[in-house]
Amino acid sequence: MTSDPDFGFWHQLMQGGEARRIFLRRYEVLARIGIHDFEREAPQRVWVTVDLFLAQGAAPQEDALEEVLDYDFLRREISALVEAQHFNLQETFAEKIAELCLIRADVAGARVRTEKPDVYPDTEAVGFELIRFKEQ
Repeated sequence: MTSDPDFGFWHQLMQGGEARRIFLRRYEVLARIGIHDFEREAPQRVWVTVDLFLAQGAAPQEDALEEVLDYDFLRREISALVEAQHFNLQETFAEKIAELCLIRADVAGARVRTEKPDVYPDTEAVGFELIRFKEQ
């Protein structure tokens, strides 16, 4: 056995299980984030990408929203988080996003990536990514 926190999820998947996920790609927010003076003066663009690995469950039978995790909550809660405070670090911002995702019973794991596209003129973006799974 391994101490890798996502081993149980991947082991189950490799044993003929099923993985389902919802995602939000490059959601652009204007965030107060960063440690430099110029970053504290005005909000800057941040791209947020979230993949949510869903807990094992039945596939929808009735083609009804009530049978699935409605991903609208991601935009709504990330937006509220951005409005609520200044973040010094992308790492802290990503951790907070992961926390709000993982408190949901139907989420087994989350991958959160934040990117600041306007930091360096010769770089597409700088960022941080974390992947976390609940204990199996």
